Amino acid sequence: MNWKRRGFRVDNPSEVSGLVTTVEQLEALYGQPGEASLVKELDHIIPEYAAFIEASPFVALATGGPEGFDCSPRGDRPGFTRIVDPHTLMMPDRRGNNRADSLKNIIEDPRVGLLFLVPGSGTTLRVNGRARISIDADLCGSFAVEGKPARSVLVVAVEKVYFQCARAIHRSELWNAERHVDPKSLPTPGRILEVASRAGIDGAAYDQEWPERAKKSMW
Repeated sequence: MNWKRRGFRVDNPSEVSGLVTTVEQLEALYGQPGEASLVKELDHIIPEYAAFIEASPFVALATGGPEGFDCSPRGDRPGFTRIVDPHTLMMPDRRGNNRADSLKNIIEDPRVGLLFLVPGSGTTLRVNGRARISIDADLCGSFAVEGKPARSVLVVAVEKVYFQCARAIHRSELWNAERHVDPKSLPTPGRILEVASRAGIDGAAYDQEWPERAKKSMW
């Protein structure tokens, strides 16, 4: 790949000019937020915000810990994030790759950020709070799908909740099917693994076996 063709080239990242290093610089550049940007932020879930959580089948979970930061996708059937009360959410953790990056971070630092997406809606919902991890058998069982309980459940104490305006979704045309990329135009997971492992993993075999393996381990 010719990296020079991909835009502005930086030979030494530490020498990039025009860096913003203070909050005062940011405020001078962007100005102050409008009233609507401030009043929408609450410390609890109102019915209007609950509607987005209950309709969402996809959440981006952001965490941070001693090893760094992580943003991990969480996808399930719509409404998989349970609203216990206006100040508490519960989210099941399903089977995956067992890296558990987000969960390890939460053990060290309970602060989390959640971004709820609803297919077809430009509005997204942001929730910030503090999470704990429960493996209570009854609680995990209450999130069972096809007879398979959650491996664990995140219990999130809500501290901030507010909607994000639709500009990013509209700019990206995220839900526009005509703009969707053909998956065949992208490297497959098997190909990536083969390159990353220096041919230690058979990429073609991985891709061929994955659909059946995923079917057996979805929940």
